[in-house]
Amino acid sequence: MVQIFVVIASFWVGLEPTHAGDWPMFRGSQGLIGVADGQVSEKPTLAWSFKAGGPIKSSAAIVGDRIYVGSDDGNVYALSLISGKKMWEFKTGGPVESSPLVVGGTVFVGSTDAFLYALKAEDGSLVWKYETGDKILGGPNWVKAPDGKSTWILAGSYDYKLHCVDAGTGRTNWIFESGNYINGTPAVSGDRTVFGGCDALLHVISLKDGKKVKEVEAGAYIAGSGAFEGNRFYIGHYENEFLGFDLSEGKVLWKYRDRVFPYFSSPALTRDRVVFGGRDKRLHCLKKDTGEVLWTFATRAKVDSSPVVCGDKVIVGSEDGRLYIVSLAEGKEIWSYEIGQGITASPAVANGNIVIGSMDGNVYAFTSVVKK
Repeated sequence: MVQIFVVIASFWVGLEPTHAGDWPMFRGSQGLIGVADGQVSEKPTLAWSFKAGGPIKSSAAIVGDRIYVGSDDGNVYALSLISGKKMWEFKTGGPVESSPLVVGGTVFVGSTDAFLYALKAEDGSLVWKYETGDKILGGPNWVKAPDGKSTWILAGSYDYKLHCVDAGTGRTNWIFESGNYINGTPAVSGDRTVFGGCDALLHVISLKDGKKVKEVEAGAYIAGSGAFEGNRFYIGHYENEFLGFDLSEGKVLWKYRDRVFPYFSSPALTRDRVVFGGRDKRLHCLKKDTGEVLWTFATRAKVDSSPVVCGDKVIVGSEDGRLYIVSLAEGKEIWSYEIGQGITASPAVANGNIVIGSMDGNVYAFTSVVKK
């Protein structure tokens, strides 16, 4: 049974997104395209690290001078971007793999305790929590309500359902039920949201009422999140294929199959390229229109981390314990930093800064402002 726990009365209407240059959510934007503004240095330097009480699988959000990130220790942390000092922490009832979403001064994040939480970004106090039927691993997304007067939050759960709740009150607007676990973050473009699930389907859903627009066969269960741009959607699945979809036609445009390893990494989209990691230990770059391979870059372990494109560079982590910067044009290594333990979290990139968590329980911040 769905339950809503409202702690502080709220009268918000029309919550606004954060300003340009921030990284307010998983993959940076509602379409989950994984592209950051500006540039990063070819040789970033470690500014600080923060030790949490458990591994960091959550990908950070960066808004203004604050970082928000979850940990397997059950906490959501707010850290100073400048110093790494802890500003606040909020304890949930289970590990937090979900990436936080920051909209209108509120942090929205899921937990394996089956709750979606709304926390005040300023001090971490609880605004409300909304109970689903099972754990939430993917990050939430957001949309404007059809009447334009409020903001809605979207979150998938292992209860097989995509939940749409009001950002101000935590009350449900609609629920869409799929056929299996929802592991990733729903992507948003126009008046639709799209996600893949462990039922091996792409679900295209109307944001207005949560009704099915169409389903597209993916061929295998999907454990990650896809990137949504216009009528095109890009995602990989567990049976070793990465696919480009035309959602207007409801069909697969192309399939990329290299070696016998699944894809958990979410793609980054540029004007003409799609870049993603694989469990074959490599980063892949394809032509967005055709799926033709342009280059691959080899790491020493699985790449479940989702790459971020910033200018002419790609930033990604690997389970070999390294954070890499690779040239977008050729896939050549520009820089790497050895953290030591595996990285499954995805980088957050904002205003020349790179923030990423590791399985060693640390959050790392790299200063990479390009000097003019």
